[in-house]
Amino acid sequence: MQRRDFLALAAAGGGAVLSGALSGCASTGAGSAGAGDFYFVQLSDTHWGYSGPANPDARVTLPKAIASVNALAEPPDFIVFTGDLTHTTDDPAERRRRLAEFKGLTDQLKVRNLRFMPGEHDASLDRGAAYQELFGDTYYSFDHRGVHFIALDNVSDPGARIGEAQLAWLTSDLASRDRSAPIVVLTHRPLFDLAPRWDWATRDGAQALEILMPFQNVTVFYGHIHQENHRMTGHIAHHSAKSLIFALPAPGSQEQRTPLPWNADAPYAGLGFREVAASAQAASPRLTELPVVTA
Repeated sequence: MQRRDFLALAAAGGGAVLSGALSGCASTGAGSAGAGDFYFVQLSDTHWGYSGPANPDARVTLPKAIASVNALAEPPDFIVFTGDLTHTTDDPAERRRRLAEFKGLTDQLKVRNLRFMPGEHDASLDRGAAYQELFGDTYYSFDHRGVHFIALDNVSDPGARIGEAQLAWLTSDLASRDRSAPIVVLTHRPLFDLAPRWDWATRDGAQALEILMPFQNVTVFYGHIHQENHRMTGHIAHHSAKSLIFALPAPGSQEQRTPLPWNADAPYAGLGFREVAASAQAASPRLTELPVVTA
């Protein structure tokens, strides 16, 4: 079976599919890994170290998701975790312990091409110091099979800003890019004002979007809000991912963003991870939503 046929079959039976989400993502142009069919997996908001009624199975949810990713019939080219790897703690030693435990768990993934970025739970209390000790830079870019990926850090600044230095880096990173080339942005908070009173926004996100706007094929994948949400800002598509710890209410639907109650009859309801598939033969790659336990 050709990879593109497998991905089409998986999308048909693997959960909710959003077609046309990443228009033009696959490119026939040269990339660092060569152009062609590929897919990656996005996991988000694992909150390792959380303990509470919103998820009584918090110690096993992430390991179960890792097992599900390892069991995928076709391994992804890479896996990205879009922030809040761990649950917040005021204790710097405990923060490092949780980050190290999380890293040890992800070492069990069969796919070794892993990409990480912090969430505010990992980085806002020490401006990313502990995170960088274990995972390296909080923002970076890379190319994969004709697609340019950019990981932005909008969490290390406790004021929920990207910051002038990083915005200047983003401008420089894109300076030599063809404006029709596909670009994928990975971040934790939404770059647009989804629900600012819930901290579901980036204070200078509009500046980042202004830098990205001249490029014709831009898609943003983020976490933070613990649910799917699909939004357009101009021609830029934004897709949030489900969490692997607990679900949160719809943006602005209630006074506070308290976790949705755990349902013992339907454990892991509202939780899951995502496949993003792209093909050099198709203009519209697919997003496939998968549950924590796929078997």
